[in-house]
Amino acid sequence: MRAGKAVIVAAVAALLTACGPPQVQQTGPAVDERTGTLRVWLFDEANRAPKQATVDEAVARFERERPGVEVDVQYIAVETRSERFTGAFNDPASAPDVAEVGNTDLAGYVAAGGLADVTEKLPQWPESADLSPSALDTARVEGEVFGVPWYTGVRALYYRTDVFDELGLQPPRTTAELLATAQRIRSERPDLYGIATGGKYHYALMPFIWAAGGDLARQEGRRWVSTIDSPEAQRGIETYAEMITSGACPPEQCSDMTGSQSVQAFASGKAAMTIGGDFNRKAVDAGVGGKYGVVPLPGDAIGSTAPAFAGGNLLSVLKSSQRASLAREFVQLLAGKEYQRKMYGAMGNLPTFIDVQGEVAENDPAAAPFVMTLRGGTHFVPATEAWSKIDAQGVLPTMVQQIVRGTPVAEASAQAAAQMNAAFEGR
Repeated sequence: MRAGKAVIVAAVAALLTACGPPQVQQTGPAVDERTGTLRVWLFDEANRAPKQATVDEAVARFERERPGVEVDVQYIAVETRSERFTGAFNDPASAPDVAEVGNTDLAGYVAAGGLADVTEKLPQWPESADLSPSALDTARVEGEVFGVPWYTGVRALYYRTDVFDELGLQPPRTTAELLATAQRIRSERPDLYGIATGGKYHYALMPFIWAAGGDLARQEGRRWVSTIDSPEAQRGIETYAEMITSGACPPEQCSDMTGSQSVQAFASGKAAMTIGGDFNRKAVDAGVGGKYGVVPLPGDAIGSTAPAFAGGNLLSVLKSSQRASLAREFVQLLAGKEYQRKMYGAMGNLPTFIDVQGEVAENDPAAAPFVMTLRGGTHFVPATEAWSKIDAQGVLPTMVQQIVRGTPVAEASAQAAAQMNAAFEGR
């Protein structure tokens, strides 16, 4: 799920996960009707008009090509989606046939038995062969596919070109250079944060862990085990935390800073760098437009890219749908290449098809760093409903804040690992 939109819809996962996944079970209906009303739930937006115009066009086409079918689209608030989906899973009569689902919410919905498994149906759709493997991975739970990736979102490194020119700097090529560059800027331009990033910005933390060769957890059969305290993960955590402990981003301001606050600090001219998403471009343009550049967040080695968190949303078919075939056809239209192109034009949502991503990068240079990041490889959170609890408890942000306050990395990461393992084990 994309975090940072009004939010990167993925950053608000805690609003849902704090309530926990809905605990119900569904069995699919025996009927598969080809006429009647197809009900669709999509997430509302701060500015819905461009999204709705694109969706309305797809709906009109779908209805025109299928006499006797009416598509009823409802826009639901992101903040109340937990209650809406819980109600839908418990009462199939009120459930949609198709729903937009945040990819970090998916595992919980699958555990609840609310979504249809489309693994066998997906290859029958020719366009699916061009889906980005990393995007498709966010639709999998225990190897099965429960939706079509509708858009994706990743973060890269924003930097102030005027500040870099003034100080004779080049964009950093490694995580070590990133830290050194942030420290130098803070030293030579004390009116600026060297980099705006925060103790509560776990989507910025994760790439440092992955770039160092670490991971959040590993799967052993059906069981997940935290690896946040491995030596590799600790090295990445230490590099990230040092951007705050060293004062490049002052601890008194940055310890409690979230992702949206980090980006806003950059957009308002308070910082020389930040880690932000493709979905943050409009906000940054409104603040420091014409004075910034974007490059992929560097990895540990020169020429490498730090793996980014693969945010984004899916279109899924509800298991209770009595119009499953129509539902899949509508998903294939709205999440297909033509309408992903249109949604990019309307909303700036990065497509999930490799060839369409290439078109976007070629036609929109500002999108190229984010497409390069996607192609450099992305990672995802553990595909288990337990991640909801881990996210809601703020395990990773708490770990970073402890380190900023002086707790050794080994101790803080061990505590975080213990909390994660308790959640994985259902405790």
